Amino acid sequence: MAKSYTSAVIEASAEQVWQAVRDFNGLPQWHVAIEGSEIEGGGVADAVGCVRHLTLADGGVVRERLVSLDDVERSYTYEFVESPFPVRTYRSTIRVAPITDTGHSFVEWYSYWDADAADEEKMDKTFAHGVYRTGLNGLREFLAQ
Repeated sequence: MAKSYTSAVIEASAEQVWQAVRDFNGLPQWHVAIEGSEIEGGGVADAVGCVRHLTLADGGVVRERLVSLDDVERSYTYEFVESPFPVRTYRSTIRVAPITDTGHSFVEWYSYWDADAADEEKMDKTFAHGVYRTGLNGLREFLAQ
């Protein structure tokens, strides 16, 4: 099982960051690679088990199921239901923690996934840089507005 990991310091309080991140249907607001998001079946975005249907900027589709949501720890975990990526399994967590010294936030986004050995390096770069780093940079810009 491989792991991809990215973290960032965001100059906003943990509560402000969590407000933006917590919306499981809100990725298009702050992630440039996501064109659209819809909770399937018209459900609510904070119901464990709900599935979001993401439309990527390149036209691809990803469907992800919310596995857990923890407001105390400011984190949620989701897994792929369907994706264009050559992985057999994929489970990801995004977590927001306060930096008590400055009042800013430490955000980490990581996943555990399984793929053929020949695809591992490319998938790690795709997830850690293309998805998580791009997303956290977008989140930083969104919250600075």
